[in-house]
Amino acid sequence: MDFNLLSSQLWVQLLWGLVSIVGVELVRDVYHLAGHYWQPLQRFHLLHHKAYRRDLTITSLEAYKKAQRYNDIPESFVMVSVAALAAILIQNVGIWLGCLYSLAFLIPAIARSQGLLLQTDLTHKPGALVEIPSLWTVNRTYHWRHHFDESNAYFSGHSTLLDKMLGTSLSVKEKVIAITGASGTLGQALIEELALQGAKVVALTTNQNANFQPGVEVLHWQIGAEADLVSRLKKVDILVINHGINVYGDRSAAAVFTSYEVNTFSTLQLAELFLATVTTSADRATKELWINTSEAEVNPAFSPLYELSKRTLGDLITLRRLDAPCIIRKLVLGPFKSQLNPYGVMSARWIAWAIVALAKRDFRNIVITVNPLTYLAFPVKEFFQSLYFRLFTSNRSNQ
Repeated sequence: MDFNLLSSQLWVQLLWGLVSIVGVELVRDVYHLAGHYWQPLQRFHLLHHKAYRRDLTITSLEAYKKAQRYNDIPESFVMVSVAALAAILIQNVGIWLGCLYSLAFLIPAIARSQGLLLQTDLTHKPGALVEIPSLWTVNRTYHWRHHFDESNAYFSGHSTLLDKMLGTSLSVKEKVIAITGASGTLGQALIEELALQGAKVVALTTNQNANFQPGVEVLHWQIGAEADLVSRLKKVDILVINHGINVYGDRSAAAVFTSYEVNTFSTLQLAELFLATVTTSADRATKELWINTSEAEVNPAFSPLYELSKRTLGDLITLRRLDAPCIIRKLVLGPFKSQLNPYGVMSARWIAWAIVALAKRDFRNIVITVNPLTYLAFPVKEFFQSLYFRLFTSNRSNQ
C-alpha cells in the first residue's frame, strides 16, 4: 500500500470537506438574505424576528417554536439538500462532510420546534451582551444588530464572509456620526459621503467660520475642552476622531507641545470620554470609535513631530483596543491633498468613500495609501505591538 498516496487522498478529501462547509454556510446566508427580499419567504422569516425581545428572551414559547418550524428547519433542510446534491453530482466523499455539518443544525432546529434543546440556539442566548461584535464569526452581539439595529444588514449566520462581500457588516443608515476636524478637507469629504449613506452627521469643529452643507448639525469646541462634548457624545453612535496638526519642520518646544496636545492627548481624551458612554448592551453592539492615526505609524511623513505624535497615538490606541467596550477602527491613511498636506497625491473625496466602504466590510484597520509597503508593514507592526501589550500589561481595574 502506498501510504504517501493514501495520505494525499485524505488531505484532498479533507479539503473538499472544508470547501463544502464554507459552501453550506453561504447557502444558509443566501437563504437568510432571500428571507428579507423574496416575498414567498419574507412572512416566514418575519416569524423569526418576532420571536425575540431586545434582550433576546423569547416573546413566547409558541412564537419561538413556530419560528423554528417555518424558518430555521427549512433553512437547515436547504443546507442539507444542497450539500447532498453536490456530493452526488461531484461524486466526492469529502463533500458529505458539509451534509453532516448541516445536519448538526437541522436536528437541533427540529428539537427546538418541539420545545427541546433550547440552549442550542447560541446566537440568540438571552442576557446582556458582554462582547463586542466579532470579526470573522458571528457572536451574539454581532447577530443582535440584525434584529435590533438594522434588519437589512448583518445577514451572516456563522461566518461573516457574506456580509463582508456585500458590505453589510456595518450599517450607517440613521446612525448619529460625529466627526472632529470637520472643517478640514477629509472632514468635509466624510460628511458628504456619510450623508449620502443615510447617516445623521454632527460636525465637531474648532473653526468658528466654517460652513457646512444643510442638514448637518454643527458643534464648536476647543482643544483642551473635550469634556464639554460629553453630553452630546452620549447620543452619538460613531465618533470619528479626525482632527490634527502638522508643524512641518518646526522643532521648537512650542511645536513639540502643540503636536502632542492636538494629535495625541486631545484624541485620547475624546476617545476615553466616548468609550465611557458605552454603558448598555445596545451601546456595546452599535457604538464605534474611528481614529485617524495616519500612515505615519509605520512610514516617515517627512515631518518628525507629526510622525512622533501620531505614532504615539497609534500605539496607545492599540493598547486601548485590548479592553475597549466597543469596536475601535484605525484609519491609516497615506498622503491626500489637504490644508495639512498640499502635496498629497490622493483625493480626499475618494478616501472618504473608501473608508466607509471598508468599514461596511468590517475592516478594523482601514489602510488606504499609494505605498504598497504600508499594506505589508502595518499588519505586522499591529500584530506584534498588540501581542507585546498583551504579554506585558494587564488591566488592574478588572482585577
